[in-house]
Amino acid sequence: MWDIGQDAPLFRPDTCDPQAGLRALRKVCLDVSEAQVSEARIVEQLLAFIAAEDVDDEAFNRMALAVFAHQFEHNLPYRRFATQRGRTLRTVRSWRDVPAVPISAFKELTLTCRPPEDCERVFMTSGTTRGVRGKSHHPTMVVWDRSMTLNFRRRFMHGPFEQGWERMRMGILFPTEEAMPNSSLARYLALALRTFGTEGSRYFIGDGGLDVAAVTAELARAEETGEPYALLGASYSFVHLMDALRDQGRRFALPAGSRILDTGGFKGQSREMEADAFYDQLSSTFGVPRKACINMYGMTELSTQFYDRGNEAGPSVKSGPHWIRSRVVNPLTGAEVPRGTVGVLVHHDLAHFNCASAILTEDAGIEVEDGFRLLGRADGADAKGCSMAVEEFLKAARV
Repeated sequence: MWDIGQDAPLFRPDTCDPQAGLRALRKVCLDVSEAQVSEARIVEQLLAFIAAEDVDDEAFNRMALAVFAHQFEHNLPYRRFATQRGRTLRTVRSWRDVPAVPISAFKELTLTCRPPEDCERVFMTSGTTRGVRGKSHHPTMVVWDRSMTLNFRRRFMHGPFEQGWERMRMGILFPTEEAMPNSSLARYLALALRTFGTEGSRYFIGDGGLDVAAVTAELARAEETGEPYALLGASYSFVHLMDALRDQGRRFALPAGSRILDTGGFKGQSREMEADAFYDQLSSTFGVPRKACINMYGMTELSTQFYDRGNEAGPSVKSGPHWIRSRVVNPLTGAEVPRGTVGVLVHHDLAHFNCASAILTEDAGIEVEDGFRLLGRADGADAKGCSMAVEEFLKAARV
């Protein structure tokens, strides 16, 4: 059983002097700020925790409390909010007690332990709702990258497929990371291609838009050679590609072992499709069974992604790795709703150590045995509850 150790968390609720550990570290790191010492230790612990093979509830809880303590000490708006809620280092005893930040708050406040100007990367939301872009600050990309690559290998390269691969030929239906340096999805797809793509893997969206001719040639090559192929990109990019191929009367039968990954949905796009129709068309256009069409659910405000096990039937069940956990709550009260009841998703992502590890989304979901079913955006009373939660957070955080 993997164990981060009794002394691993920076702060433990039952410790009389929670600053003692940091003072000891500073004796040998006099030129380093308290926040940097805290951050370095959290990063080291998280990398070990993510790499662990066998993690129990107690280990997750200890790591969650260490991350909460780091954020409580060094993220002032978050500390104000948590304190107003009565959630402090003394009172938070479980990861379930960690107060969740409403996702829209990232558009209104700077939520970061490290000063923004010292961060290695800032990811920004698309701004499709009100034209305001939320920001997620990352002092180092090492945890984000490790979270992505380990999870991607398990869930997409191996996952539910009969044949797993360490590398395979890939096509990316999204702009490059250089073209979109503030896009977490651009980073995700760049890592996928660099880490898991073989020679010949490439992007199909550039300054001129979607290169349909190049995609067509690559898919035809896969048919001819029998080499399994992976096509990854934003959901709406697949729609545009399928429309173009339909106009040309083209369909493909990709080799066994081929797979598709889509993400992002259709929010703010010119045309939307129902999920069943979308996956039916993916399967018929590319000759890939629906069970090999994987949807990734992620967001700028998290450092970890969720996956399903294909979309043979919907809505599919999403789940994440051992360093992220989810709850389904009533956004008005924050209380968990009974399993099988629709509520709003809260994600506790330990890899998101610099901003806020607990996020109250605006997504409706239902908890099931192996994860949750994503039902789209919250509406009605749940949507009102999310709005009220944002107002409450901003009022507390700006005091």
